[in-house]
Amino acid sequence: MTTRRRFIASLLATGVAPRLGWAAVGNPAYLAAAKDLGGRFALYGLSEGGAVTFRVPLPARGHAGAGHPRRAEAVAFARRPGLFALVIDCASGDVLHRLAPPPGYHLNGHGVFAERGALLLTSEQKADSSEGMIGVWNVEAGYARAGSFSSGGIGPHEIRLMPDGATLVVANGGVATDPDDRAKLNLATMRPNLSYLTLDGLLRDRFELDRDLHQNSIRHLAVRADGLVGFAMQWEGAPGAATPLLGLHRVGKAPVLAEAPLPDELAMQDYAGSVSFSGDGDELAITSPHGGRLHRFSDTGAFLGAISRSEICGLAPLRGGYLASDGLGGLMTIGRDGPAVLARLGCTWDNHIVTL
Repeated sequence: MTTRRRFIASLLATGVAPRLGWAAVGNPAYLAAAKDLGGRFALYGLSEGGAVTFRVPLPARGHAGAGHPRRAEAVAFARRPGLFALVIDCASGDVLHRLAPPPGYHLNGHGVFAERGALLLTSEQKADSSEGMIGVWNVEAGYARAGSFSSGGIGPHEIRLMPDGATLVVANGGVATDPDDRAKLNLATMRPNLSYLTLDGLLRDRFELDRDLHQNSIRHLAVRADGLVGFAMQWEGAPGAATPLLGLHRVGKAPVLAEAPLPDELAMQDYAGSVSFSGDGDELAITSPHGGRLHRFSDTGAFLGAISRSEICGLAPLRGGYLASDGLGGLMTIGRDGPAVLARLGCTWDNHIVTL
């Protein structure tokens, strides 16, 4: 009797395999990268309940990922400065394509699909100057490189598609780095910014932080359905400055910086690793694996409270609150009543949980 797996394998061999949807791999709600106890790296699909729906090996440490909007296909990005991104068939585990940036470029750990999955956009920088670039890949042509355009700043990290589907928001961290050892080269002259670009690279809006916060590197992003952007920062100046690590922004408006009480701000150790709106969008949170803290804020920037959890970092929206991960293999829900453990796996979760 021909099994379903053998049938699909035969179609793959003839080049006419069906494009399987996410239902074929258990309808995961999230992607996350991790290292297991044996030191092996993998990309995981996760359900809302914290169950693993698939696991695909990676050749090295993964950072973030991007899920195709229709197909059970994901792109796993190496940690910056990266030289690879793998396009993975999450149903078979096969690597469909190995993406490499052009000579003299590095990938910066994040990317996003656009145009209903027809394009992949990647966060990149030039190795010699850290000038930010957005790479463009033609998905339907086998992820062929289709060009690039300026990110609008130095050292871009996370990029997100805005709700209109036609605008990209870019967290330009402002930090120039040595491509060999990640040393920071321009701390005295940093100029982080948030840039909004059309999909062909035209600038729609941009803002920079005030001069006294020019060392507050804008790193990670969350976008609400109405276009409100949350941005997480990492302070690159003298330690213990207790600067705000979360901001809120709308196109055409001035940013709002969300501050926690001084003892709480100090506990974050100048570092926010992930940011997410809650499932209902009424609030948002940032995490610090350095400080073992999660801070919650209203969507106007008011501080709502803190949760302590060792090595917490990954964060994504979940009905009733958030899904969070930590470096000890824990997956937990964060609601208004506090945290609740969903699962503990034999792995170290990397920094991000990506919503599908």
